[in-house]
Amino acid sequence: MAELIKDKGTLRNVESLAARLRRRQVSGAHDTAVETVLLLRQVVSTARFSSIEQLLSMLKSVGTRLVAAQPKEIAVGNMVRRVIHQVREEYLANTGGTDPSQRPATMVRSNTIGAMSTPDGSALSIANFVLLGRPRTTARPPREVEADIGDVDRRSMATKPALIAAVQEIVDELETVFEGVAKNAKNHIHADEIVLTIGYSRTVEAFLKAAAHDKKFTVIVAETAPSHTGQQLAAKLSQHGISTFLVPDSAIFAMMSRVTKLILGAHAVLADGGLVAQAGALAAAAAARAHATSVIVCAAQYKFAPLWSWSVEGAGATDYGDPDSVLGYDEGELVGSVEVVNPKYDYVKPEFVDVIVTNYGDHPPSYVYKLVKEMYEDENLE
Repeated sequence: MAELIKDKGTLRNVESLAARLRRRQVSGAHDTAVETVLLLRQVVSTARFSSIEQLLSMLKSVGTRLVAAQPKEIAVGNMVRRVIHQVREEYLANTGGTDPSQRPATMVRSNTIGAMSTPDGSALSIANFVLLGRPRTTARPPREVEADIGDVDRRSMATKPALIAAVQEIVDELETVFEGVAKNAKNHIHADEIVLTIGYSRTVEAFLKAAAHDKKFTVIVAETAPSHTGQQLAAKLSQHGISTFLVPDSAIFAMMSRVTKLILGAHAVLADGGLVAQAGALAAAAAARAHATSVIVCAAQYKFAPLWSWSVEGAGATDYGDPDSVLGYDEGELVGSVEVVNPKYDYVKPEFVDVIVTNYGDHPPSYVYKLVKEMYEDENLE
């Protein structure tokens, strides 16, 4: 990475963010996404490049460093892919749809009109073309080559303000994602309904508050032990004047028969339409399916990842929290004889989800793969 990025301040910031990601000083999909895009904006601002590929190589090297520091934060990789796609599109739009660094070589022509020459100077026949494989190109004068390199460098650098503005558009989008998802709430939650949600999600909070502007309904919040983040959501909804009940996780299945909709947040939405969500989401979604209750997922599009369930389902997908919240260290005899697992996330299959509400509209899970393909470069989907 150091051989590509020469600005020392940028390199320090890359290592600083990588360290904070590794230590979990920055966590959560939205916070990590914002930090990543701001850093990539700085990379574009300080970069000197003679072709778009050089700039994209810088962005990819930074992305590789950040993802390696914290692979569990899927939004980091999403933002790197998104910025690369946005930068490439903006560059091509400002250079007429081509990379000016790619310049075709000049063919050598013989004295025979319209005939290209072979290395020995003879006219290029069909037989010679088959043997040679390709026509010979001439070496261009050094001054002409230097002039073209300088022209490419000037044209590339001239696009930098537009490229910075393109990355800034992503920053602006991230600042309004909660409002973008919440604006669709009135189409999904109706008066006198009973909805259930689990844990705490800023997106779900904004969604429910927006729905309560002109109608009254009841929200049941599962507390989501051992983190008990549901208590935080219940308190905020109650302060907003929404009728809210806090229930233990064990009551989810019993309450589902009275619930009209299950509202879930997401840590990431996968290309197959499944989602990585807070632990307990799978049990709630399974209960909803057993009672034929609609499941609505609130997730902005920056959480859409070009990953499939086989690559994240199971232990490889799960991040783990502090086991002390499950079994305290004061239980000395048990601590030494058992392994305590405190998973932070569940994988919820796409067949458990009815609709995904994003900041750009509502989509069925089966449509997510198309959105992912539109958002990211094909070469960066791995």
